[in-house]
Amino acid sequence: MQKNSPKPTKEVTSLVKALENKGIKVECEYWDGHKHIDIGILSAKIYIEIDGLQHYTNADQIKRDFKRDHFSDGDDFRTIHIPNELIKEHLEKIADAISQVVVERQWDKNIN
Repeated sequence: MQKNSPKPTKEVTSLVKALENKGIKVECEYWDGHKHIDIGILSAKIYIEIDGLQHYTNADQIKRDFKRDHFSDGDDFRTIHIPNELIKEHLEKIADAISQVVVERQWDKNIN
């Protein structure tokens, strides 16, 4: 985590630990030069945002999220948004699926 970065939520921290337990190297509260990302998996060019309800119910927030995600497109990073509630209820299943995608993307010649 970088200096002056936001404090990660407990859901972010839970997913970080679950991914690290699976051998995935993650950057918590990663600064990409434009914005802080909840979790960055740089080796696979994946950003993970763990979102509260406002990201799905507030039109202004949705528009801000569109703009934020757009800045990552040019670098071939893909962003997945996961609601807090899904992390609370399905942490291990989510970590398993993300781990599988990370391994596949690391071997993809277009990523490395």
